[in-house]
Amino acid sequence: VNFNGNGTNTFMGSVSIGGYDAHGYKLSVNGNIRAKEIKVEATNWPDYVFTSEHKLSDLKEVENFIQKNQHLPGIPSASEIQEKGLNVGEINAALLKKIEELTLYVIELKKEVETLKTKNQ
Repeated sequence: VNFNGNGTNTFMGSVSIGGYDAHGYKLSVNGNIRAKEIKVEATNWPDYVFTSEHKLSDLKEVENFIQKNQHLPGIPSASEIQEKGLNVGEINAALLKKIEELTLYVIELKKEVETLKTKNQ
């Protein structure tokens, strides 16, 4: 431990606050954490959704998955989150992927609506 007078303290090992075992983590807190900002350095950000190689799932397949599993494909179930917790970087990437896919589905639907409008004029 290195305590500096400038307010910067350095801990070389793990830090546990409130009694959690910090095994496997640099910081473990048994309680709420308040911060103005948290930066998660995520990898594999889902911009690949917009590439021509990425194929959207058929909406019928998505519907069948939801009916069977009661959650979205690629998103952990409530029981998985309860059992394992959630990785903020991973869940943000997964949610962004779903938002990007939804955007593509909406664009497809808009094109279909425009085509139908043109045919019915």
